[in-house]
Amino acid sequence: MHPLAHFQTLARYNVWATARLLESVAAVSDGAYRRDVGLFFKSIHGTLNHLLVGEHLLWFRRFAEGISPKVALDAEVEPGRVALAERLQAGATCWAPLIASWPEQRFAGTLDYTTMRGTPVSLPFAATLAHVFNHGTHHRGQITAALTALGQPCPELDLVYFLQTEATAP
Repeated sequence: MHPLAHFQTLARYNVWATARLLESVAAVSDGAYRRDVGLFFKSIHGTLNHLLVGEHLLWFRRFAEGISPKVALDAEVEPGRVALAERLQAGATCWAPLIASWPEQRFAGTLDYTTMRGTPVSLPFAATLAHVFNHGTHHRGQITAALTALGQPCPELDLVYFLQTEATAP
């Protein structure tokens, strides 16, 4: 599979998985949603805020604008549940058009950016973009584990289920 097609698939998967996760999270009480359940960013809310920071406020801007904003990875940038879910879903939809705008050769290049500590870095473009989607999958997995621990149902988020859904869509 060519990199452009591969990353467009991952961007569509990201939208799908984010929507399914947020549907499940919406059923959780506010107390459980904000409770420290032992995740790296403590709560479901903290982890969703981290996804907003990492995927949308940091990495998206690095890829789309070539800048590295200064924002703490554990920042609560959106305190409201509904607004946070809306921002996550809206942010997820931004990746596919950005990816589609890049010429095929861009995937063989590098991404040059500055780390949170101010260190310049140059990494393989495609591998770093893969990190963004892998990072989202990792934290969605943490949240589904938290949902299970809280006795809540959680969605099946495996990529193969998304591919099956796409294959059977009209």
